[in-house]
Amino acid sequence: MASTPEERIRELGLELPEVVAPLASYVPTMRTGSLVYTSGQVPFVKGELHVFGKVGAEVDLDQAVEQARVCALNCVAALKAEVGELSRVTRIVKVVGFVASAPDFYGQPQVINGASDLLGEIFGPAGTHARSAVGVAVLPRNVPVEVELIAEVS
Repeated sequence: MASTPEERIRELGLELPEVVAPLASYVPTMRTGSLVYTSGQVPFVKGELHVFGKVGAEVDLDQAVEQARVCALNCVAALKAEVGELSRVTRIVKVVGFVASAPDFYGQPQVINGASDLLGEIFGPAGTHARSAVGVAVLPRNVPVEVELIAEVS
C-alpha cells in the first residue's frame, strides 16, 4: 500500500478533481476544532454531470455505485482543499449518502458502499466510518446520488 492517501489515489488511477463551486448559499467545507464537514457532493466529473434520474428506474445499481464513488472523490477533494495534505486525516468519522430512489428500490446501502469502499481504499483503516444511506424522492439537478462526510484531522 502506498504511503500517502494522495499516492493511493494515483495508484487507483484516479485524480482529485477541482472543488466544485457552491451551487447555492453554502461553503464546500466547514471546520470546527479537529472535525471537517463537507457539504453534500454530487457526481460532477470535470465540471459536468453525466447520469440523471432515480436508481431502480433510469439508473441501474452499478451506475449508482460508480456515481457514489465519484461523489466520495469530490468529498475528498474538498477535504484536501481545506486541510492541505490528506495525511492530516486521522479518521473518516461519518458518511451520509442520499440516493434518489424509485419507489420499489431498496438497495441504498449497496449504492453508498461505492463511497465507503473508495474511502477505505484511499485512507486504509482510517477510512472506516459510521454511515447512513438514505433513500430520497429527488436530489439537486436530478442526480442519482449525493454524499457528504465528516473527517477528523490533526
